[in-house]
Amino acid sequence: MIQPLASEDSPGSTLFPEYATLLDLISREVQGLSDEQLDWESDRWEWSKWSIRRQLSHMSALTYSWLLRRWGDTLFPDGGHGVDDITSLVEMMDRYWGQAAANSPAYPELPRILEALRGGIDLAQRVLAERSVGFLRSHTLVLTGDPGPQQVLMGNAHTSGVTRTGERTTLRTLEWTMRHIYFEETTHLYNIQRLKRAQGLSTVVEVPRVGYWVVDGWDRSEP
Repeated sequence: MIQPLASEDSPGSTLFPEYATLLDLISREVQGLSDEQLDWESDRWEWSKWSIRRQLSHMSALTYSWLLRRWGDTLFPDGGHGVDDITSLVEMMDRYWGQAAANSPAYPELPRILEALRGGIDLAQRVLAERSVGFLRSHTLVLTGDPGPQQVLMGNAHTSGVTRTGERTTLRTLEWTMRHIYFEETTHLYNIQRLKRAQGLSTVVEVPRVGYWVVDGWDRSEP
């Protein structure tokens, strides 16, 4: 991703104009799919083990999880994020995308998933509009864990925003977080298109060639 030049005082949205078209890209790709098509999955490929509905549920949950669970105290210290009962929302979406069975009745209907997705993208755009580039780059979050092979590949997609502070700890900026969220969305949208192709369905949109799915070494196998 080549980010536009911006001063430290510019709004964060200057760095991420592509958020403005994200919801439309995703919505157009999944409109009109039947429940059978949404819930199809296969053990043939790693990427086909999550159905389209499951991919979408994860895409809906991750923005709330990052911006409110992890960054909530920094971004909304007074709790004024405008999201009702965030704990229940994120737990519900986490439960949905984590289900083992694609046809589990716990999965939400497509309009409910897209409603949650819209809310998450709106929240991301609000953060970008209200916070400056300098704010995005100067505020950090501590993450702890041992990166697996996929996390190492994902790290190769970022050229800034990560500082290793220990053997298992890193500092991630808010700018990195906004880039990560967008990269997750485009990569899962690419997976949705592969799931459609595996079912003999036509794809609708052109997935932006940015994100984890374009990194060298990523599994881009096709049906």
